[in-house]
Amino acid sequence: MTHEKSYAPMSGWVGLLLLFVLIGVGGGLFILGVAKEDPVLIVPGLLAAVPAFIIMFGFMAIAPNDSRVLLLFGEYKGTVKTSGFYWVNPFFSKKHLSLRVRNFETGSTSIPEKKNQAGQVMEASSRSASKPSKVNDSEGNPVDISAVVVWKVTDTAEAMFEVDDYEHFVEVQSEAALRVLASRHPYDSDDETVSLRGNPVEVCDQLRSDIQERLDKAGVQVIEARISHLAYAQEIAAVMLQRQQAQAVVSARTKIVEGAVGMVEMALNQLKRDGIVDLDEERKAAMVSNLLVVLCSNGGTQPVVNAGSLYN
Repeated sequence: MTHEKSYAPMSGWVGLLLLFVLIGVGGGLFILGVAKEDPVLIVPGLLAAVPAFIIMFGFMAIAPNDSRVLLLFGEYKGTVKTSGFYWVNPFFSKKHLSLRVRNFETGSTSIPEKKNQAGQVMEASSRSASKPSKVNDSEGNPVDISAVVVWKVTDTAEAMFEVDDYEHFVEVQSEAALRVLASRHPYDSDDETVSLRGNPVEVCDQLRSDIQERLDKAGVQVIEARISHLAYAQEIAAVMLQRQQAQAVVSARTKIVEGAVGMVEMALNQLKRDGIVDLDEERKAAMVSNLLVVLCSNGGTQPVVNAGSLYN
């Protein structure tokens, strides 16, 4: 595996000065030789143009967060990451590679720029709209999911030489990691199980870790991975909505019953403690039934007035 190594280039201003010296000396000799009609001066003047022409191919300017990967006849020589104006061996092949932070949304595809035979750009590069991926969660329910991945290149040698197209590699591996993550967890869960909807922080951390593991060989660092779209697939969305509503109703009823039982128990204990009325077991059961009906009913209850004795 090829790893990145730094290369220390020469300042471009020194190379520029050398170029001007060659041009000045060569031009002066050529002009002087023509004036004197002396081939001994003309030939060196013409020959000085050859190294001056070659030197011109060694200049390069690097912007912030950019880099140049240097190759000499197919052999990797190093990478220059520091911004500035430099001069290197003119025979170096200088491959541009951006170090800027980039992001994309899974489910979208990049469309490369189109050029004509003359090399003119006819259609600029673009990216299609994102389309959520349809996968099955751990319970077998079809789910539509997509994520936004923020990344940057940290090892230029690995990104350039270990994979064919590192940008396409990042997109494909991120999509694959997202599918595996979605199949590992349920969409929703009532217990302590990690779910896609109920534990977004834990799920996003797992997603970033899974993508990073796949991209280590490409010299790429995953800065952030966040789920941007999560929903049941259209064919089961209505059924799952009814299920969620039923679960909400059951949960609410459970809380109501727990509160009603607590209030009935408190009422019975307070009546006994204060000696307000002494109820036998049958009357306690009737009182408990009446209180639970009042407390647990959806609508208002109609009271029944007992005009007789305590037991009639």
